[in-house]
Amino acid sequence: MEKSVVIRQLRIGSLKTLADTATLSGIYKQEVGSAYLNTNGLSDDHQGDKHHHGGPEKALHHFASEHYSRLRQALPAPASGHCQPGAFGENLVTEGFTETDVCAGDVFKLGEAIVQVSQPRQPCWRLNLRFGIPDMSQRLQSSLRTGWYYRVLQPGLIHRGDTLTLDQRPNPDWPLSRILSLLYDSTLERTALEEMAELEQLSPNLRGLAQKRLKTGEVEDWERRLFGPMISE
Repeated sequence: MEKSVVIRQLRIGSLKTLADTATLSGIYKQEVGSAYLNTNGLSDDHQGDKHHHGGPEKALHHFASEHYSRLRQALPAPASGHCQPGAFGENLVTEGFTETDVCAGDVFKLGEAIVQVSQPRQPCWRLNLRFGIPDMSQRLQSSLRTGWYYRVLQPGLIHRGDTLTLDQRPNPDWPLSRILSLLYDSTLERTALEEMAELEQLSPNLRGLAQKRLKTGEVEDWERRLFGPMISE
């Protein structure tokens, strides 16, 4: 794999309402030339639901631009027109890294900062409103191309044009594509879940999810996350 990629766009978002609802979201992110990255994310980057978005384990969001051409072909208009860099609320826009190239716990140098891959994104119902498709979050989840998050090991200023350079790879056997497959396809593969639960650099949320599946022998309910208030009670 390539060991580094250039940051083609750096994006932050203020809170805006989604579609014709009162739901606030920071998914509509605008390009900036530089921003300070602290342990909770980029300065002036906002999230509408801080319980599920942002914070130390989701400080920085990265989505592979390679996925947009496939999405444009798969989605109806006008949603297909949204499929361009920035559509998923990503902070980092690059070409060259996808979920098969990046592993859980990878440590990267980025400008003055040092970041670590914490987990793949778990799509939520806000994407349904963003794209105007009732099951957009489920479609993205099923594609196993969801993007991913970083935690910040060293804060610092980052710029458009900086290079994201791999520095450490503690878990070469755990690309994010494998984690996504375990989360949503081979959901109860016990040996893999046992290994996943022991990945120290994986987010506590996903390690706990693996532990719960091992304990119960069941897969957690995704409906609330995928469809939210659009679920008929």
